[in-house]
Amino acid sequence: MNHTYLQNTLSKQKWYLIDAKNQRLGRLSTCIARLLKGKNEITYTPHINSKIYIIVINAQDIVVTGQKKYNKKYIRHSGKPGSLKIENFTSLNKRIPTRIIEHAIKGMLPKNKLGRQIFRQINVYKSEQHPHTGQKPQTITINL
Repeated sequence: MNHTYLQNTLSKQKWYLIDAKNQRLGRLSTCIARLLKGKNEITYTPHINSKIYIIVINAQDIVVTGQKKYNKKYIRHSGKPGSLKIENFTSLNKRIPTRIIEHAIKGMLPKNKLGRQIFRQINVYKSEQHPHTGQKPQTITINL
């Protein structure tokens, strides 16, 4: 395969729109992580960014099963003594619902420069409004 062909196919950006309403958190995040890495593309290469951008809407309507709604903890620390903050799923979903999906996806991406670069290609919004209509995203329905 010609090297310039590979560069031309990978240089094109693709935009996808995913609705998170009534979707399970883990199943949705694994699908999004696979898309972001480009594993659904025929030209998948592990060390190359696939230029796939994903818009997730309705993040506040994400669903978790069982008692995870009450038992799942989100921990953050600023680095200063005594600044450990622990929050459960329901309180974080009321406060910042986008952070739940971002946290799940970030944990599924590679822990290196490429993973940090790929993570910048996801946009999560808590409602249906998003500013990316100019990119003409292709809607993907995930039936899980």
